[in-house]
Amino acid sequence: MLGYVGCEALCTWQILGRLGHRLPYRRCLGYSFVGFYVSSITPSATGGQPAQIYCMSQDRIPAAHGALNMMLIAACYQTASLIWGGGAWLLCPKDGEFGGGMGLLLLYGAGMMVLLTVGMGMVMFLPGLSRRICGGILKLLERFHFLRNPASAREKLEHQLAEYARGAACIKANPGLALRVLVLCVIQLGMLFSVPWIVYHAFGLQGHSWVQIVSLQALLTLAVCNLPLPGAVGPAEGGFVAAFTAVFGAGMVTPAMLVSRGISFYAFLIVSLLVSMAVHLRLRRQARERALWEMAASRQ
Repeated sequence: MLGYVGCEALCTWQILGRLGHRLPYRRCLGYSFVGFYVSSITPSATGGQPAQIYCMSQDRIPAAHGALNMMLIAACYQTASLIWGGGAWLLCPKDGEFGGGMGLLLLYGAGMMVLLTVGMGMVMFLPGLSRRICGGILKLLERFHFLRNPASAREKLEHQLAEYARGAACIKANPGLALRVLVLCVIQLGMLFSVPWIVYHAFGLQGHSWVQIVSLQALLTLAVCNLPLPGAVGPAEGGFVAAFTAVFGAGMVTPAMLVSRGISFYAFLIVSLLVSMAVHLRLRRQARERALWEMAASRQ
């Protein structure tokens, strides 16, 4: 899990460095811990991105650069999720793990991920078409009186489209950077998906390969990652029991779920909380020192 967060921090370090912000890696690591913590306690997988942008802004990084950084990481992360999901679907043995309700959940999760990835790519590289589609949706919402302030909604839309245009320009100008970030996101997800495999061997079990176990976890994560629940709590645990019963056995699957989720979510949530508190204290100290320096400069 430290490697999982560390890969995202390395992505941030590279992107911000290319944008002209030479930060120590440990600071980028703090941003990633904050993002993991806030995403885990909010009903959105991207809830931690505004928190990371805020922390970056407190370190004198423009909000536009922070937003661009998170947008590039999100695009590569979603693409990496689809790569893992497609590979897992081809390699994972189909013996009922994702039938019935789990199959519907997987279909929903994969469909949402495809829509998000295609939509993000469209607004980045087809701005004219995206503006027409989004404008039509706004007009439809306005006609049915779902928008309280249409002018403000259009202004926000133009702002978001401008952000995505900057992201597209950055990718076109730095194709190697986008490829490196994508590779890091693939490695990052591989570390997350390997937690059940480590638990499998820690329980002294044999018979299933790394590919089989990681593929199951990849499909399970794809199924529950877009649910509007903090950390997908509930479906993630129930889905683990349903998907991994054939791997751990009926008697061991519940303890395996507790240990695996304890490592990849609950225990790491506590670690992220402690690091987030340290980042918050550092930012408060910096803000206080900056205010004192400005007061002294104004008196002079």
